[in-house]
Amino acid sequence: MTKLKLSDIRDDKPVRLTVELPAQTHRDLAAYAELLGQESGQTLEPTKLVAPMLERFMRTDRGFAKLRKERRSASPRSEPEK
Repeated sequence: MTKLKLSDIRDDKPVRLTVELPAQTHRDLAAYAELLGQESGQTLEPTKLVAPMLERFMRTDRGFAKLRKERRSASPRSEPEK
């Protein structure tokens, strides 16, 4: 079977966020949840996949990581105190 990019879904304290998705994206998300659920033996709600998908996307986006690192190094907090 094909290895999916998501594996375990953490049960973390959520922050409520309301988003609108195109209908096709929602159908794809539901299909992904169903396939992942079959692999893991769990019943997964599509909404539980959004955060792990976004986390993985941001974690693997090299441009985002580079800009974030540059912004952190330019932060006044990173300058030594006198």
